[in-house]
Amino acid sequence: MSAPVFRWLLRGLLALLAVLALQGCASRPERVILLPGSEGHATGALLVQRGTDSLRLAQPYAQAQTSAQGTPQASVSDAATVQRDFGSLLAITPPFPRSFIVTFLPNSNTLTPATLPVLKQVREALDAQPAGELVVIGHTDNVGTAELNDRLSLDRAQKVADLLAGMGVARELISVQARGMREPLVEVPPQTDEPRNRRVEIKLR
Repeated sequence: MSAPVFRWLLRGLLALLAVLALQGCASRPERVILLPGSEGHATGALLVQRGTDSLRLAQPYAQAQTSAQGTPQASVSDAATVQRDFGSLLAITPPFPRSFIVTFLPNSNTLTPATLPVLKQVREALDAQPAGELVVIGHTDNVGTAELNDRLSLDRAQKVADLLAGMGVARELISVQARGMREPLVEVPPQTDEPRNRRVEIKLR
């Protein structure tokens, strides 16, 4: 099993651990807490059900507690309480995937000066994440043909990979992909010079 797959399986297991606890003894109070994503916002919702009773958790730190009779009761926890009660468990969970974006000058694989510092941020984030790896994905605007943009997006992704390698990132930690103009960040009419679509996304996972 690859390291990324293992990390995702572990994250899913830990996310569901509190839910599975509800399947235990009905006479013992249990607690389910919906934790926020990496940006502090809710990334989904969770339905907690016992018999015919159910609660939907959809905000960060929303929680459901079951009474001795098994009826879920809604309340809200907070970061400090979660850290106090589950800090040791959270300490072994993999970090959330992160995404960084660098942009390019028109019709080239030259990064814009404003986004060059982003590569340093990527390197620092990778250093802080054990067993991390980078997926570098090239994109273009929709000016020109699909064939030309496919090549250009690959050139851009490879350029970023080369720059990261020059900063000391091991090549085996970097994979390169190209999307051409098929996945714009901003939807625009055909043949539109949109700077935000001339980009490389760097995913740290």
